[in-house]
Amino acid sequence: MKIYINGEFFEPQEARVSVFDHGYLYGDGIFETLRSYSGKIFRFDDHFARLKESAERITLDLPWEKEACRELLQEALQVNHSPDALLRLSISRGEGPPGLDPALCSRPTVVVITRPFHGYPSEAYERGISLAIVSVRKNLSRAVDARIKSTNFLNNILAKIEAKKKEAAEGILLNQDGFLTEGTVSNLFFVSSGVLCTPSTENGILEGVTRKVVLEIARGEKISVEEGSFLPDTLLQADEVFLTNTSWEVMPVTRVDRQSFDLGPLTRRLMEAFRTSTKGKNRRSPNVVPPAD
Repeated sequence: MKIYINGEFFEPQEARVSVFDHGYLYGDGIFETLRSYSGKIFRFDDHFARLKESAERITLDLPWEKEACRELLQEALQVNHSPDALLRLSISRGEGPPGLDPALCSRPTVVVITRPFHGYPSEAYERGISLAIVSVRKNLSRAVDARIKSTNFLNNILAKIEAKKKEAAEGILLNQDGFLTEGTVSNLFFVSSGVLCTPSTENGILEGVTRKVVLEIARGEKISVEEGSFLPDTLLQADEVFLTNTSWEVMPVTRVDRQSFDLGPLTRRLMEAFRTSTKGKNRRSPNVVPPAD
């Protein structure tokens, strides 16, 4: 694995970022996790649009335009000989003396980490994962805009710690009003009486790219969809539950707190439809531990 940092590729043991980088000092940066299938980056335009929006919201100038960014990620795939991969693109404010003023940093630091990835075994999707509704609340959107995919993940980390203590694979956070938002690294969906439900962006979620694709598929297949505000009891009374993110794609949930769920027909239907959209059927890996991002 070779890691890209500001124009060069390094072996992992040689990849270094300054201790004066404001991404390290203050969590001042943004990132995207993308996935490639057979050498093609899935929904690159959507990822770049979100990256650009994140950059604008923290007044960070991206070092290139969209096509130059695409070329960089394609180069990372080629250098690493990894047509099927997860790519983490991180952009921090850059190196500068300690202090909160962004003007202290002369240029951003760009890092691309490329990890070969072929998906999870089919058994993982039959077994599903467990969720816990945690007490850690989602950051107030008026304080830290949820539309910023920030490298400061402390809120999510605290939720993950609590979920692990509850022996759950993922934690679901509520917002300040007690409504469901999202997981620490995922978007939440559930099915009630044939309707596909998911918390709306007004509840303070980051709009995931995989979430967007699933909603497109559902509407294209005439599945009833409701984006809204839902209390935890609504989730516990659902017929099916699943999560989405770049690496999981569509991941069934078989337990929320003490409530058990079966892998239902609508979840299966969306799983298969999503795999068809990526042309990534039957990709498998022995690794069943989801990445942290």
